[in-house]
Amino acid sequence: MSAILPVDKPAGWTSFDVLAKLRGALGTRKLGHSGTLDPMATGVLAVFIGSATAAADRQTDHDKTYEATLRLGVRTDTGDITGTVLESAPVTVGEQELRAVLPRFIGEQMQLPPMYSAVKINGQPLYKAARKGQTVARTPRPITVYGIAYLGSPAPGDHTLRISCSKGTYIRTLAEDIGAALGVPATLAALRRTRAGVFTIDQCHTLPEILAAAQSGTLDQSGWLLPVETVFTPLPALTVNDFVKTHLMNGCPTSQYPAGEGRYRVYDRTGAFLGLAAVSGGVLRVEKLFCDRTGSN
Repeated sequence: MSAILPVDKPAGWTSFDVLAKLRGALGTRKLGHSGTLDPMATGVLAVFIGSATAAADRQTDHDKTYEATLRLGVRTDTGDITGTVLESAPVTVGEQELRAVLPRFIGEQMQLPPMYSAVKINGQPLYKAARKGQTVARTPRPITVYGIAYLGSPAPGDHTLRISCSKGTYIRTLAEDIGAALGVPATLAALRRTRAGVFTIDQCHTLPEILAAAQSGTLDQSGWLLPVETVFTPLPALTVNDFVKTHLMNGCPTSQYPAGEGRYRVYDRTGAFLGLAAVSGGVLRVEKLFCDRTGSN
């Protein structure tokens, strides 16, 4: 099997837990995912199966969209409500004040990774030091927040935002920073990822649905398993003739190739997806094949 399965990750599960549960159901240990979600978070988790795992690190769109609920008046050690409360205060601000500060957080900026994160310092994940009560010096990292939309207040002191951002953005940290701008402690009460790269929540299915389909033997016919080239749809398509296809299969460059500079998802004349290739200086070179040596998927 070589495919991508967009999963609606349940709350309380780590991304690794999801892969562990799917290994038996899918009958393969070769699984990977793109973009870790915190255990409290739900939503889009793209699972890469079989040879498709090689596509996870090659995708071109790493942007994310979240629906995040901020809880004002509380700060925790983890940056979300699963942690220990470090500070609490009366909430003296509301929707109007929140809307007024949101534009400050849109655009390119530097963000300090939270201690409870998988970022490694000297080879050690920060969360391991955090669990020991240690604080490690960290370096701010560049992120981009493309937009923040106010979605409403589901409960007193809680406010839900839709946040579109770049890879590496920590919404927990953003929530705390927004609280600081308002002059009140803040933490993350809920987080749902609705888009991860080219994958959206509408394409996702729950673990119970997936496990039931796998058990009944209908998962292959469900249409839920997406072809590996799905992740490369932002790249232009390139159809090659049999001569160039043979070159690609053998790892040979094709000189004076009549295509613009850049990366391509490549198909043969029958429409079968071959893999990725790039044109540089008029020369077409294979980057990664996702088919067998005969060219079939």
